[in-house]
Amino acid sequence: MRSSLAPGVCFLRTFSRDSWFRGFILLLTFFIYTCYHMSRKPISVVKSRLHQNCSELVKPINDSYSLNDTTWCDWAPFDKNNYKELLGAVDNAFLVAYAIGMFISGTFGERLPLRYYLSAGMLLSGLFTSLFGLGYFWNIHMLWYFVLIQICNGLVQTTGWPSVVTCVGNWFGKGKRGLIMGIWNSHTSVGNILGSLIAGMWVNEQWGLSFVVPGVLTAAMGVLTFLFLIEYPEDVDCTTPQHHTSDGLDENQDNPADLGNGPCINKESSLESAARCSKEPRAQPAAISFLGALRIPGVVEFSLCLLFAKLVSYTFLYWLPLYIFNVAHFSAKQAGDLSTLFDVGGIMGGIMAGLISDYTNGRATTCCVMLILAAPMMFLYNYIGQNGITNSIVMLIVCGALVNGPYALITTAVSADLGTHKSLKGNSKALSTVTAIIDGTGSIGAALGPLLAGLISPTGWNNVFYMLISADILACLLLCRLVYKELLAWKSSLSRDRGSSLALTHPR
Repeated sequence: MRSSLAPGVCFLRTFSRDSWFRGFILLLTFFIYTCYHMSRKPISVVKSRLHQNCSELVKPINDSYSLNDTTWCDWAPFDKNNYKELLGAVDNAFLVAYAIGMFISGTFGERLPLRYYLSAGMLLSGLFTSLFGLGYFWNIHMLWYFVLIQICNGLVQTTGWPSVVTCVGNWFGKGKRGLIMGIWNSHTSVGNILGSLIAGMWVNEQWGLSFVVPGVLTAAMGVLTFLFLIEYPEDVDCTTPQHHTSDGLDENQDNPADLGNGPCINKESSLESAARCSKEPRAQPAAISFLGALRIPGVVEFSLCLLFAKLVSYTFLYWLPLYIFNVAHFSAKQAGDLSTLFDVGGIMGGIMAGLISDYTNGRATTCCVMLILAAPMMFLYNYIGQNGITNSIVMLIVCGALVNGPYALITTAVSADLGTHKSLKGNSKALSTVTAIIDGTGSIGAALGPLLAGLISPTGWNNVFYMLISADILACLLLCRLVYKELLAWKSSLSRDRGSSLALTHPR
């Protein structure tokens, strides 16, 4: 009796150990990227403090400003009438550097240990975020200083996304990947919310602390990453997940060629043989080339779609607090706090998109439907979203869900699907490169959005929203070919199911 229970007990122990490590990696990478986004958000909250209406504030006693000075409460060089263009330049310095660096970062991510790469990136990101805030305490009023810091920060922040997606992709297979990554991807919105709340605590007083505190927290997380991140399941003798369904094989069946297990064909039922097999050394595949990654079906379409989807998302990220401040006339802190509702909606949208795409097996169709619904909702938010606090709350949550849902799905589950596509025949070295290509292309849109918003907003906020709606429609159109393929696949699947039902009902 004892020997017959031993295999079951061993199986439960192995399953429990694998689950524990997978949960730990999911949680650790969640906190890692939360810190990355937390350090990006303060600039959008502090914008309204760098240039504000000084006539509505009480001038401090014994100050050195003249009575006719109308910009005494602003922070030079953002005290001029062209402050929106200057703030847009600061945003764009980060985003252009991020977009350029992302295409390079994926290549490094495939060839360097992720633990070292991520740790160094987080330490440097924390440093540059803090240096931006230290400009307040050092009384720096030169535009080039803030632009240079943003360029450096944009470059080092590219270490984050390809690395965390690759790490999660190494640990999790295709089953329920959309739901798991939809929940996991809420780190983006959680980071934005934390960044807004932390920045809001000091924005009306010593705004430099709005950057220094997130910078210190990011650097501290970099130290924890160096100590505890585990790159591969094999490093701790955990089982390797299956990344895709091969032709003629069920998801739960082993396919040694696809999994890259070489000669370790798992035909034995004992756990000992499986464990021995996973420990045997295996040849590491070469990292995929940039052009090779572009040839993976769907990479180009989803990359271009993300360009426009991220343009919309990042325009909200960087300009929403200032829009609320100018249109609804809230204080800087209230505008920053209210803008977090957009990210609350983003959490819901990411989870919803992952769940629906898993159930329907239609990533492109899910994105397309949400993009179609997002366009009229953004139009309504601009026209009725500020008519009362209730309208504003509801519209922000709905817009956040519809705008960030496709963005979250493409950058997580879709990137992981394409990075482990069956055409790669088990080459896991493609995941970081594919992720970097998709997010790098999207980052071009992330750079264009805030820049265009800074240039267009002086002509009226309505024109900014028309620009966002146009970008949303273009993102939807770029997925038409993939949506058509998914519809054909669903039709074929329904025909096979109908044929199987008829065969069972009327056997020969």
